[in-house]
Amino acid sequence: MSTILVTGAGGFVGSHLLPALLDAGHHVTAIVRSEASGARIRRRLSARQADAVETRAGNVTRPDTIAPALAGVEAVVHLAALPRDFDRGASLRLVNTEGTRNLLAAAREAGVRRFVHLGALGVADEPSLHYASSKARAEALVAGSGLDWTILKPSLLWGERDGFFNIVADLVRLSPGVVPVPGRGTARFQPLWVEDLARIFTLALARPETTVGRSFELGGPRRWTYREITREVMQALRRPGIIVPMPVPLIRLVAGASELVRFPFPVATDQLRQLKLDNITELDSVREAFGFEPADMAGALGYLRRRRRDQEPTPA
Repeated sequence: MSTILVTGAGGFVGSHLLPALLDAGHHVTAIVRSEASGARIRRRLSARQADAVETRAGNVTRPDTIAPALAGVEAVVHLAALPRDFDRGASLRLVNTEGTRNLLAAAREAGVRRFVHLGALGVADEPSLHYASSKARAEALVAGSGLDWTILKPSLLWGERDGFFNIVADLVRLSPGVVPVPGRGTARFQPLWVEDLARIFTLALARPETTVGRSFELGGPRRWTYREITREVMQALRRPGIIVPMPVPLIRLVAGASELVRFPFPVATDQLRQLKLDNITELDSVREAFGFEPADMAGALGYLRRRRRDQEPTPA
């Protein structure tokens, strides 16, 4: 199998992808920004898996640190990205767009041709959408890189240690039986299980003949509105209550105030602007491209009854 460089290995997707890559027989080289991050990656793995992982110091925003990390690597899986920031998109552009540019340049220089990139469903290069534009520009850089690239574009991801659903769960816990949703809560999503995304990454690497030079939109087997997702989280937590539509201008004020104090409100002001675009694709997208039926989120969010910090794996 291959030696694969993974950026963002210590993040949510990386914590699920690494075991999948290792179980498929790959050797993983993980770029880490600190020794603590490397230690956290290893704690999440079994002893056997940890033996097949090498950590190397690096930062995608610092080109001089990337080249040494690529030594001996045969493929790159690029996960590192920020989902939100507090500086009007500057950090998003630095990490999501320029970090990708830096990594692509280093891969070309090192002669590493295989490049699998984690994009996002429903993004567009619109200046008012900071996250979406940063990811859309990154995807354009990958597609124009001249490398043997694949872009995977999932909708919302659910699974242990996720961001969005855990934040909604925290809001439900704090709310006295009344849970607000932006607008009418009609924005649509197609949540995909993170373990299914990890499986898709391994299949994309194993099938270059059908995945190189292609971008794949990915979603689960059902479309959910924001309101339906909130209700599902409430049911998972066994917390009865009322879902109350909140005018977007009002919730934007709350989100903006939360950003000033860096409180993890479920949606950022940038994400509120993004809600005008549905985050959905074909219902059979995974089956048609990768040959299996993804898991349904319905009734599967029981992990939210544990706080995010308590959702860490306990490998044998």
